[in-house]
Amino acid sequence: MKVAATRRASDVFVECLEAEGVKYVFGIPGEETLDLNESLAHSSVAFVPVRHEQGGAYMADMYGRLTGRAGVCLGTLGPGALNLVTAVADAYLDRAPLVALTGQADLERMHKESHQYIDLVDLLRPITKWNARVNSPDVIPEVVRKAFKVAESEKPGATHLELPEDVLGAQVEELRPLPRRRPVKPEPSARELLKAADLIRNAINPVALCGNGVIRAGAAPALREFSRATGIAVAETFMGKGALDYADPRALGTVGLQSRDYALAGFEDADVVIAMGYDLVEHAPKHWNPRRDKTIVVVDSEPAEIDEFFTPEVELVGDIYHVITRLAEECRDVPHSGGSQRLRDIVLGRFEAARHDDAFPVQPPRALWEIRQALGRTDMLISDVGLHKLWIGRMFPAHEPNTVLIANGLAGMGFALPCAIAAKLVHPDRRVVTVNGDGGFMMNVQELETASRLKTPIVNVIWENRQFGSIVWKQDKKFGEHFGVDFTNPDFVKLAEAFGLPAWRCESADDFGTRLRHALTLDVPSLIVLPIDYSLDVAISEELGTETVAT
Repeated sequence: MKVAATRRASDVFVECLEAEGVKYVFGIPGEETLDLNESLAHSSVAFVPVRHEQGGAYMADMYGRLTGRAGVCLGTLGPGALNLVTAVADAYLDRAPLVALTGQADLERMHKESHQYIDLVDLLRPITKWNARVNSPDVIPEVVRKAFKVAESEKPGATHLELPEDVLGAQVEELRPLPRRRPVKPEPSARELLKAADLIRNAINPVALCGNGVIRAGAAPALREFSRATGIAVAETFMGKGALDYADPRALGTVGLQSRDYALAGFEDADVVIAMGYDLVEHAPKHWNPRRDKTIVVVDSEPAEIDEFFTPEVELVGDIYHVITRLAEECRDVPHSGGSQRLRDIVLGRFEAARHDDAFPVQPPRALWEIRQALGRTDMLISDVGLHKLWIGRMFPAHEPNTVLIANGLAGMGFALPCAIAAKLVHPDRRVVTVNGDGGFMMNVQELETASRLKTPIVNVIWENRQFGSIVWKQDKKFGEHFGVDFTNPDFVKLAEAFGLPAWRCESADDFGTRLRHALTLDVPSLIVLPIDYSLDVAISEELGTETVAT
């Protein structure tokens, strides 16, 4: 952008976004953001209009997850800002770097009752790491730099800047962006590292629990080498999927859905648990340390959260990749026998057997088996929220990190479609599939227009059963009946076609695989409706015990 001696504060603001390396701003323009949008139009930053602010914030959320650089979303004041809230909270709880921008009324209106005025700083405070009102053009370089630094520093999350209309429209001189700096990462002391290594070397049945932090830090290669060098087996949370290739003999599978997951994965007999990048928001530690008898070694980017079931013997706080690498060097070639393949064998046994299940409507394992066959190692499956998310978290095998993406902290419905658009913008060379329930899909269905306009060739699969399936499952278990969960659907095929997209309804189990493989060859977004039969219990309760998580 050409820099003039005197220019608007909005121009400076956008120059600061450019200095942060921002490529996209996802959102809806408003009257109070006219100057900002005009400045964006003459910059290197692409403004991506969306059809609902929540969709734009989810796109920013996924952009941040996949790149480690804060995604940026924009809403105007009042209702526009309020529509951002759900996805901003998702980024906050799932540790995705995001900067939310909201328009606001002039400063002179804020002391009194005024049209569409709500104190957005107070409103967003509980779901952001930091937020601020930009009350003077002079502070723009500082607040933008801080918003990105805080959003991207461990543990990352959402920040917010409120932008009063008169402030961004003001004329300014001699303001320049502040230089971008990499966040500073601490390093554990040699004494702590040796203490952790000593505990691991002397363990009889150690096991590792890998969480979201390992994926976030790009530390999967270090984890794989750690497991290979030490022989220590690794279990993954829903958000840790793919850190270890599921086919690795030391992979224990995905834990967290049920009470017996951890026992069947060998945690019951473990004396030492190495928690790597494990966020307590993923699944409470009382489920894997109910007797509080485990010696816990933490590898994380921040000191451990306080929890009576999670009292570490030693904490290695720093760059997760580097710490795991150093730990592997200290613990190399020590024989271990921890972990159990029982959970993995049960789940993968059911998964592989599903290839021969021709029942229609289709049962979830067969649907997931077809998706796995159609996708390559680095292609991406993005799950919406509902009963299907539990099936994907439990059963869908991942080869690589960031290839099975799940909302787990806030777990809001409507996540998958907008996130898939962002995933395709980040990785245009990868194939992207979403799995949605018919309930959740309708919550951000309007973003089909955005996908069509951007020509992001994603394949949206709707598992249709005309019910809020996860609530049916819970109600039936608790009350022996279900209620308030039934609805009707539009003709999804005609709906997709109205957006200009090819779409199909499957008539058999084999039909789904054929349609999916064809859709993945197209250069436009598409939609597949798959009638689903949820009568098969995702919990596999007779073998794995009662469920312990919500969708």
